[in-house]
Amino acid sequence: MKFGWVGWALLSALFAGMTAVLAKLGIAGVNSNLATAIRTTVILVIAWSIALATVPRAQLVQIEGKTLVFLVLSGIATGLSWLCYFRALQLGEASRVAPIDKLSVVFVLIFAALFLGERLSPASIAGAALVAAGAILLAVQ
Repeated sequence: MKFGWVGWALLSALFAGMTAVLAKLGIAGVNSNLATAIRTTVILVIAWSIALATVPRAQLVQIEGKTLVFLVLSGIATGLSWLCYFRALQLGEASRVAPIDKLSVVFVLIFAALFLGERLSPASIAGAALVAAGAILLAVQ
């Protein structure tokens, strides 16, 4: 498929939306940590299958140490996020949990400004405020 970043981001949003509903259906009567482990195993198999099919073998061993450290830290953050998300889904309604989870957009803007030097424009600040307000409105319905 030939998409730009917007196309891939929209597909990500679509699949993330599906994830919340499917996960909520899947965790009925199952410990949220076990559900996360099952989900992670599926993702592991799919991700490695795609990587092994598309990435030249030489690249698999040429990853720099700094890159590997940040990817491992990102994986830890992802795992913690998923564990918390599945527990929240088990305890709450998907339509209320998902908007709170999407406050990650606000955190990304803040972290990108602090750690990546990305500029916060008035429009991005206003957008973040609207995302936060929307998440809160949806969660407290």
